[in-house]
Amino acid sequence: MDENSEIFLYLDDLRESPTDAVCCRTAVEALCLLVTGKVTRISFDHDLGTELTGYDVAKRIEEWVMDGTIPMPCWAVHSANPVGRRNIEAAMRSAERFGK
Repeated sequence: MDENSEIFLYLDDLRESPTDAVCCRTAVEALCLLVTGKVTRISFDHDLGTELTGYDVAKRIEEWVMDGTIPMPCWAVHSANPVGRRNIEAAMRSAERFGK
């Protein structure tokens, strides 16, 4: 991956990622990649097998988009957790308002 590459981040602790994605298994890994500003797409799982969840990542994206730290990525949620899905969607819709 060259330094100008756009990154599709797939956040999931168990599932295999799509071949065109960089898989992050933890929220911390995802946040480290997001802060580079190169993530243009992200797909979220909620439950990551640790204390931090996909929702924690979505809330941080909301903050970072609001303060201009990162550009707003395209996003999807593939989580099977219905409450977690709704929470991630709410945070990302909020981030979209800041990212426009």
